[in-house]
Amino acid sequence: MQSLALSLGLIVAIGAQNAFVLRQGLRREHVGSVVLFCALTDAVLIAAGVLGMAQVLGEHQEFARALALAGAVFLATYGWQALCRARQSNQLRSQEKGTSSRLASVIAQAAAFTLLNPHVYLDVLLVGSIGAQQPVALRPWFIAGSSFASLFWFGMLGFGARWLAPWFARPKAWQVLDGLIGLTMWVLAIMLARHALAGL
Repeated sequence: MQSLALSLGLIVAIGAQNAFVLRQGLRREHVGSVVLFCALTDAVLIAAGVLGMAQVLGEHQEFARALALAGAVFLATYGWQALCRARQSNQLRSQEKGTSSRLASVIAQAAAFTLLNPHVYLDVLLVGSIGAQQPVALRPWFIAGSSFASLFWFGMLGFGARWLAPWFARPKAWQVLDGLIGLTMWVLAIMLARHALAGL
């Protein structure tokens, strides 16, 4: 329960990964695969954090800085693409035929949003440091609680988004969503870059 509450507190926030899962849910495009990928990746990272990754990342600041810069570049690029989509309302319908992305491409984007986001690794440091303090016999339960929190949240975000589908059937709504996503990505990219360059 402690790990579940902790992970929910960290994951339930506006960010690049959540925005991506939300958009896939609204498009009804490879939702199950995206939700499963994000949840499994979080579970692996959480397990790695509890089992020692927290200490490794804490001792290699240069790697953390490089990761932050790579994430900033990716977020800025995706933000530009979202803003470009916001100007083309005829391409933003949730179930438009012939515009579905390939599963491999969608999973690659989900991987980038997950693995190039330094905030994920900061969460791993926090969750890992707390989980590592648990008795050895309880660590699997701690990992299970955190993993369930990720699966629950991404499932709610991805599959719950379709309840908003009638509103997002209007192209204008997609323009607003992509505009907000684009601006959010740029803000996050600037924050990550500033954080990475602050230590130079």
